[in-house]
Amino acid sequence: MAISTRMSAVLSFFVGLTVLGFASSAQFHELFQPGWANDHFVYEGELLKLKLDNYSGAGFASKSKYLFGKVSMQIKLVEGDSAGTVTAYYMSSDGPYHNEFDFEFLGNTTGEPYLVQTNVYVNGVGNREQRMSLWFDPTKDFHSYSILWNQRQVVFLVDDTPIRVHTNMEHKGIPFPKDQAMGVYSSIWNADDWATQGGLVKTDWSHAPFVASYKGFEIDACECPVSVAANEIGKKCSSTGEKRFWWDEPTMSELSLHQSHQLVWVRANHLVYDYCADTARFPVMPVECEHHRH
Repeated sequence: MAISTRMSAVLSFFVGLTVLGFASSAQFHELFQPGWANDHFVYEGELLKLKLDNYSGAGFASKSKYLFGKVSMQIKLVEGDSAGTVTAYYMSSDGPYHNEFDFEFLGNTTGEPYLVQTNVYVNGVGNREQRMSLWFDPTKDFHSYSILWNQRQVVFLVDDTPIRVHTNMEHKGIPFPKDQAMGVYSSIWNADDWATQGGLVKTDWSHAPFVASYKGFEIDACECPVSVAANEIGKKCSSTGEKRFWWDEPTMSELSLHQSHQLVWVRANHLVYDYCADTARFPVMPVECEHHRH
């Protein structure tokens, strides 16, 4: 069963089955811990701020790892001239053959839009970048950024609007991330060699510190203690005849009709780069692109 960080489980009954899950909306320190540059963390009640200056960026990590479920946090990105900076929010497992789901928010000069880059790594292989603009200014207020992950799909959401779907196509011989527990991470760092206009615009340190703000930390997922053997993780976090997780319910296996329409709208109006369409980089289309409904 899914174990809450508060050591509780929310149980409900659905068509005679027990549906398991937990919703954990918590203070930062309940779910996460600083990963580096503690002196670049600022705590203001429920608000966390990470600072980037010409000495260091900063980052944090979840205390636990998870297999399947949903993670969310509300972020307000760097205001003003954020060119050269990247605020990253992602899930990742460990090792050279790791799996990873990335949100990377690419800073820009004042007045120019932030771009959001998503990427999916499977067994250590990434190169699945998509970039898009947003339909709001992410520096003016907090917005929710979420990753929903189950055995059928990985969905990237912004304010609960899907912006990308990575579908399980193992039946086509394409690997899908489903057997490695992942931590949840975020950081702010300098990437002016590539982040803004391909590295043409550099970080202007006279505008430092660059500050990203966070609140609303939520994890509703299957926690995988270190004590659980790697070959037992999938069994622990998968539904059975009498034990069902909410993310394995049929309604979670694909987008709803409304969500599908939202995704079509986002791609039509905000997508600026898709690796599947980059024939210069991939003269032979990546296999998943031939079948994938992103």
